Amino acid sequence: MSNGFETLAIHAGQAPEARTGAVIPPIYQTSTYAQDAVGAPRQGYEYSRSGNPTRDALQECLAALEGGAVGLAFASGLAAEDTLLRAVCTPGDHVVIPDDAYGGTYRLFARVTERWGLSYTPARVSDPDAVRAAIRPGQTKIVWVETPTNPLLGIADIAALAAIAHEAGALLVVDNTFASPYLQQPITFGADVVVHSTTKYIGGHSDVVGGALVVADPELGAELGYHQNAMGAINGPFDAWLTLRGIKTLGVRMDRHCDNAERIATFLDGHPSVASVSYPGLSTHPGYEVAVKQMRRFGGMVSFRAVGGEEQAVQICNRAKLFVLAESLGGVESLIEHPGRMTHAGAAGSPLEVPGDLVRLSVGIETVDDLLADLEQALG
Repeated sequence: MSNGFETLAIHAGQAPEARTGAVIPPIYQTSTYAQDAVGAPRQGYEYSRSGNPTRDALQECLAALEGGAVGLAFASGLAAEDTLLRAVCTPGDHVVIPDDAYGGTYRLFARVTERWGLSYTPARVSDPDAVRAAIRPGQTKIVWVETPTNPLLGIADIAALAAIAHEAGALLVVDNTFASPYLQQPITFGADVVVHSTTKYIGGHSDVVGGALVVADPELGAELGYHQNAMGAINGPFDAWLTLRGIKTLGVRMDRHCDNAERIATFLDGHPSVASVSYPGLSTHPGYEVAVKQMRRFGGMVSFRAVGGEEQAVQICNRAKLFVLAESLGGVESLIEHPGRMTHAGAAGSPLEVPGDLVRLSVGIETVDDLLADLEQALG
C-alpha cells in the first residue's frame, strides 16, 4: 500500500470485510465471542474489553498515521493519559509538564496522580533549557509536551526535547491533539509516545469521545496494551467506528481548518481590540521557525488577548453568534471559549493559571468570510 497520508487514512486497518466485501469496517457490537474449544478463541477474540475488531481497525490506522509501531484506543484522552502514567510510572517518580498544559491534564497530575506519589514540575516547553533544568536526575520518568500547547499555542522543539529526555533516561511524550497526525508526526522527530484526544480533530465532528496512544517501541506498546486491558478504559466499538469515519477526511478537513485559521489570525493581528495573537503560522510567533521545521501547516487553533481585559474577553465570547460558545475543539464547526473560566478554570491560582483576557478559538471549516464577520461584530 502507498504510504501517502490520505491513502493510509482511508485504507490502513480497513480492508473490505472478508465475508461480504463491505468497504467500511463493521461495528462489532458484541461483548463476547464463541470459542471453538476451551482456550481456543477464533482469531484471538474472546471478550471485547481485551480485543474487538472495530477497535483493532482504528488502532492499526492510528499507528500508521503517526508512523508508530502500536496504536491503542481509549474511552477518552484522559483515560489514555491515565493508563500511560500508571503503566510507566511508580510512586516517587517525577514528570515534567508544560506550564500551560490542558486543564484536564493538569487536573490529572495535581488532583489524581499526585495522591499516589507522582510528582510533577511545570516548565516552559518552548525553552529546552527550562525543560532540562526541570528534570530531576534518576527520578524523572517522562517529559510531557504539548505542541502547540493548550491554550497559549506555544511550540516545543520535539527533536531537541527528545534528546534532552533520552539523555536523562526519560520518555518523551507528545500530546499531538492540536496538530493531528496530518500536520505533525512526533515519532519521526524522536518522541516515544504520542497522545491524542481523538474527540478533537481525528474524530472531527463533535459526536464522539475518545483517546489514543501511539508508541514507537513494540515492547512498550505491549506493556501499554496489557494495562489497557487490565484497567479497562477502552474505546467502545461504535465510538471506534465513528472515529474511523472521521479519520477518512482528516487531511481535507485540516487543510480547510488551516486556511480559515490563517485568515482569522491575520485579521485579529491587526485589530484594535486585540492586544496580541497566538498562532504559530504568524512570522512574529516566537515558535514560528520551529513550527516550520516540524509541522506541515499551523493548525486550526487561534488564541488572542483582548485589549479591555478579562471582562472584555468574556463579552467577546458572549457576543459571538456563528462561533459557538462551547468547550472542546477540532470539530467542523467553529467554537469560542474563555479558557480562564471554562476549560482551564481548574488551574486558577496555580502556576498554570491562564491570562484572564485570553480568548481561544477553534476555527472550523465554514465559509471564512462569515467567520470574519462574526468576529468583527463580537469584537465590537
